[in-house]
Amino acid sequence: MELLEIFGYISALAIGISLGLIGGGGSILAVPVLAYLFSVNEKIATGYSLFIVGACALVGGFKQHLKGYVDWKTAFVFGMPAILGVSLVRHYVVPILPDILFIVADFEFTRRMALFGLFAVLMIPAAFFMLKKRNEKKADGTISYNYPLILIEGLLVGAVTGLIGAGGGFLIIPALVILANIEMKVAVGTSLMIIAFKSLLGFFLGDALKMEIDWGFLFVFTGISLVGIFIGSYLSNFIDGNKLKKVFGYLIFVMAVFIFYMEFFIKL
Repeated sequence: MELLEIFGYISALAIGISLGLIGGGGSILAVPVLAYLFSVNEKIATGYSLFIVGACALVGGFKQHLKGYVDWKTAFVFGMPAILGVSLVRHYVVPILPDILFIVADFEFTRRMALFGLFAVLMIPAAFFMLKKRNEKKADGTISYNYPLILIEGLLVGAVTGLIGAGGGFLIIPALVILANIEMKVAVGTSLMIIAFKSLLGFFLGDALKMEIDWGFLFVFTGISLVGIFIGSYLSNFIDGNKLKKVFGYLIFVMAVFIFYMEFFIKL
């Protein structure tokens, strides 16, 4: 096993530990870990990430369900268009993207640049979301749905998830609070279930039908991340998750700059 692969599996454990400690966000590192430490190409990396993100979110979401922090009706209302969006993108859009999207003068804008560039751009608001202190919204007993906006938001989040392979919790949580009028704790738990189902179904309805999957590698990586979740959950009894969330937010920002530099200046 090469040194980079060893670091890759350590990173898989770290992803799970971060999820267990701070409750979300860690899986956004799955794509860069797969791409730079395991040399997985952009199509496969974003597809594998969907499976990893979905499995980790499912475990985290189930834990939140046991605490009573998952609103299943909201998960269904928001999750259905999101599942549709990610499945359509992974099944029909990603497979037909050419290696080179367009050429300007001597500059070739590749599919990898587009996918990883979008990923890096969206990591920045994700980092700010981690850094921002959440204001706990008190429940008033009434949950209402803005169905047209939920449909549009769900399709958009699903499409973005399909393109970059990230869960998009930083988009879903504010949407649930604003568009469904639910309190923050329930929004966090519900978003995990939405991420789980849209990511896993997007993977199985798209990538699993369109490309050859290295199931052995995928199960090992995901399994290590899941073990990390339980380690992180145990450590959360002794470590302040809010302080770690800030550190992780800065790490995501640094990773965004790193990805942009690697793809547009080094041009792997």
